[in-house]
Amino acid sequence: MGSDKARLRLGSRTMLGQIKAIARKTGWPVRIIRRDIVPRCGPAGGVHTALATTESDVILFLACDMPFITSDLLFFILESAGSSKAAVFIKSGSRIGFPFLLSRQTLPLVTRQLRNGACSIQHLAKALKAKILRPPVKFSAQLLNLNTPNEWEVARRLWKRKQRGK
Repeated sequence: MGSDKARLRLGSRTMLGQIKAIARKTGWPVRIIRRDIVPRCGPAGGVHTALATTESDVILFLACDMPFITSDLLFFILESAGSSKAAVFIKSGSRIGFPFLLSRQTLPLVTRQLRNGACSIQHLAKALKAKILRPPVKFSAQLLNLNTPNEWEVARRLWKRKQRGK
């Protein structure tokens, strides 16, 4: 995208600010990973850092480039996880990814994956034998992930439309 996506503004908030605000609505502790213990591993490096430095038993991972997520979707993930909260990932279309839930006990496998050079979230979900959730259609628009300038423009238009509808 040519710049730090977390700092892009939708309305009065940055994308990171938007995700933080939604995460706080859950009542759960919110933490931002700014520097990875294992650098240059993309999102998997942040996952490793969060698991290695948390005191929580379970972490819900969010991405700053998914600004339309709501707390309803986050509660859906937690409720769908049931008692098996080891690894639960969302599947949207053919993509497995954010948001997802991991137990702190998955850290050894995450560490092994990174050491083997498997830095993708897709590989991680497969290695963890994660539970894969296909969310109801009502959540599908929330899973819009912004990776290109074109997707950013679409998101800006959607955001404006959403604000007018309030």
